[in-house]
Amino acid sequence: MSHDAPRSAILALADGTLFRGRVFGAEAEVAGEVVFNTGLTGYQETLTDPSYVGQIVAFTVPELGNVGVNAADDEGERPRASGVIARHVARAPSSWRAESSLPAWLARHGLPGIEGIDTRRLVRHLRERGAMPGILSAAEGADPDDLVERARALPGMDGRDLVTGVTARAPFELRAGLGDPLGAGARPPREPRFHVVAYDYGHKAAMLRILVDRGCRVTVVPAHFPAAEALALRPDGIFLSNGPGDPAAVGYAAPIVRELLGRIPIFGICLGHQILALAVGARTFKLPFGHRGANHPVREVATGRIEITSQNHGFAVDRASLEGTGAVVTHESLHDGTVEGIALPALHASSVQHHPESSPGPHDARHLFDRFVASMEAFRAAR
Repeated sequence: MSHDAPRSAILALADGTLFRGRVFGAEAEVAGEVVFNTGLTGYQETLTDPSYVGQIVAFTVPELGNVGVNAADDEGERPRASGVIARHVARAPSSWRAESSLPAWLARHGLPGIEGIDTRRLVRHLRERGAMPGILSAAEGADPDDLVERARALPGMDGRDLVTGVTARAPFELRAGLGDPLGAGARPPREPRFHVVAYDYGHKAAMLRILVDRGCRVTVVPAHFPAAEALALRPDGIFLSNGPGDPAAVGYAAPIVRELLGRIPIFGICLGHQILALAVGARTFKLPFGHRGANHPVREVATGRIEITSQNHGFAVDRASLEGTGAVVTHESLHDGTVEGIALPALHASSVQHHPESSPGPHDARHLFDRFVASMEAFRAAR
């Protein structure tokens, strides 16, 4: 395909709305839930985040790909999003860290992107109508009416367990720390003081590497790993990772966490936060268009402190359903008031909805990991 004459591409939404543009990346066809991300940075971290499984991501930033891609910024071993939507894509990256251009990287992994569409119109549409299924097609001669009909037949995110497809297949130990953010390599690991068992619901690498940097030996286990076997590993704490899909559909996760509650400190992030809430009897619900981006304001209830957070979730914890569970709301969204964090002081557990490891950035809320380490230290001292 000529650089000057890229093949046309079509984005067809389940409500019949069509967007026409140009393909970049792979000349392929993909289906998924069409969502938008408002972050100005971190497109590579977003696309490799397993939480985006089954989603076609529209980026609101005017130009995508200007810093290219590099292996150090991957949050998983490969892209997990289904496809990419952009206003304009840079073919020649301008960062010294770049190892490839974004279009070449997507093509290598078989992912298509569409550019040249009115992303502002698309985002307004999704805000009004909600995130919905769609098909992104770069197939030659694709029929728009057929694409719409097939998009209408796609399942939504409600009731779908996507964790089983991305979780670890067997336990393994993570030993590498986060490394220098400018790519200078991993820091020498600290001598481990604590052992953390991390339930993998679709984890981002940076979250676990931060624990390694804080002196933790991390054993990653599959989402189905029995509580008794986790405790048999003699950990000092349990970490519940982020992940994709409907938390209520991951029916095996909450009972496992319920068995662990009160016996060991627990810290959950994103899907892990929702599963912790389900474990104490709360409910979750689907947001109209979700929270996705690196610029979402969250208030810490106890201090009034405002943090600008990285987020990626389409479901939230029902605040009213927390009554009588022993959970205290610790953080809330300033966009819509939804629950962004809970604590269960009597059970040594806490969680946040946002991603405090600051990947894709920009705000660093890693003090929440420090609190988890402090809770393990206190629990150990009280034994």
